[in-house]
Amino acid sequence: MTIHDFIDALPKAELHVHLVGSASVPTVLELSRRHPGGGVPTTEEELRAFYRFRDFGEFAVAYQAVNALVREPEDVATLVTGLARDLAAQNGRYAEVTVTPYAHHVVGMPAGEVTEALDLAARRSLDEHGVRVGYIFDIPGEYGAEAARVTLDHALQEPPQALVAFGLAGIEQERVHHRDAFRDAFRAATAAGLRSVPHAGEMTGPETIWEAVDHLGAERIGHGISCLDDPRLVDRLRDERIWLDVCPTSNVRTGQVARIEDHPLPRLLAEGLSVTLGSDDPPMFATTLTNEYRVAADVFGLDRPALAALARNAVTASCLDPAAKRSLAAEIDALL
Repeated sequence: MTIHDFIDALPKAELHVHLVGSASVPTVLELSRRHPGGGVPTTEEELRAFYRFRDFGEFAVAYQAVNALVREPEDVATLVTGLARDLAAQNGRYAEVTVTPYAHHVVGMPAGEVTEALDLAARRSLDEHGVRVGYIFDIPGEYGAEAARVTLDHALQEPPQALVAFGLAGIEQERVHHRDAFRDAFRAATAAGLRSVPHAGEMTGPETIWEAVDHLGAERIGHGISCLDDPRLVDRLRDERIWLDVCPTSNVRTGQVARIEDHPLPRLLAEGLSVTLGSDDPPMFATTLTNEYRVAADVFGLDRPALAALARNAVTASCLDPAAKRSLAAEIDALL
């Protein structure tokens, strides 16, 4: 068995993937033809060209254009089941999918209908593809207090059955203007039993990670790669075993890292930090979860035990129940 065969066979959990960003080319084409005139290409060749980004700004424009295609509950369900289908083909068993309720709110979708679509899609994903789905509701940070309120209200008043965590994403540089609103929202969400999993340290320095840890109660950090600029923060993350969901290809495609060879994944592991691998927005970045494991092997030289350890990390860091964690970890150990 080659290392690539091993990776293909490795049971996987995906903890860092955005619902809209997960839309494969066929899924986006289906949506763009369903809702024409939104500026998203309707042919495969044009769409692939649309997904070539020079920086985070260009990525954000494309992401928002695709997001604008999600106008009806049926569109939400289409995205979830498409993600599950794609993950099943990679031997994926579980996904925690980041959903942005505010984006659906601003186009007029009632929260209850979004929840109904998410519940239906979670059942279909398990029944049709064997992939269990959990949901993370995230605040798009650049939209401030209003987005925080809408997201929290949806999470607490009309949550999908599989809602497991609360997040914060978007333009990190804008967060400082809405700091108190985000702190209040996370305080309420975690008091209600949701896990805290904000993005931080992707496009800003360690100060954003400190804010997430000290004031948002973060148990996992999306990206977090700038932590290496602050040895004291590295010690904190290691000592408290705060997880980093790391997405190497994403960081290159959005211009946060110049070349894949320069990615700090090896340094994060060498520092003894708790790391998982994620794909973030896979079709937009021309990657998959499987490909992120291949990058770890081919570019950074991780062997089978190290790759299996990363897969096991994702299980441990997930919001799965203990019995499901034991079962999936046993599958990984059996393959190894």
